Amino acid sequence: MSPKAEKGWVVVSLGGSLIVPATGIAIDFLRRFKRALEELVEHGYAFVIVTGGGATARGYQHAAASLTHVPAEDLDWLGIHATRLNAHLLRTIFREDASLRIITNPEADPLPDDARVIIGAGWRPGRSTDYDAVVLAQRLGAKTIVNLSDVPYVYDANPREHPDAKPIERMTWLELEEVVGDSWSPGLNAPFDPVAAKECRKSGISVSILSGSDIANVKKALLGEQFTGTLVKG
Repeated sequence: MSPKAEKGWVVVSLGGSLIVPATGIAIDFLRRFKRALEELVEHGYAFVIVTGGGATARGYQHAAASLTHVPAEDLDWLGIHATRLNAHLLRTIFREDASLRIITNPEADPLPDDARVIIGAGWRPGRSTDYDAVVLAQRLGAKTIVNLSDVPYVYDANPREHPDAKPIERMTWLELEEVVGDSWSPGLNAPFDPVAAKECRKSGISVSILSGSDIANVKKALLGEQFTGTLVKG
């Protein structure tokens, strides 16, 4: 039986690049993010936050791969443990509202009845935290996921490699799959996990993809209002 929220559950896939960019733990961002969510919790909203691995994951993966041949499964496990460290940080930050237990198996872990914030992390090799967020959205009956990272839109090409890449404000899941491909690999740097995208298409879930840097814009997305970013649906 799913826990209930007065104004519904909002599922957030929080990119690790926002939690731990290359410069270290983003304390200023986390302070602003915490303040925004606590304000919405006071107004009856409840949140699932699934944390990515960020620079911590990439650092460990790069170190391991530099020293020996590392199978993809081991690279994934390094990333998974990084997401869990980040999840413990978020659970501590939201300790007044958050469940004490971090969700590491989105399919089977019990969902608490009384918490207004649930923190999730990486699950198993071959599955990204975007995928975990989709599974939790399915369990809670949420039809929208807010995907926050350091990239403000989905683009028609990688903007880091193509300065003339054009942002896309609205697209279908099939159109997104043409951009991101159809398979997951450890450390994949894509606006949304291709395997999770397929699940969203099958389940009728839409995803709002936007930068986490503008907290006012993030709040619009969390409330289901018009926001600056990319909406993927249909």
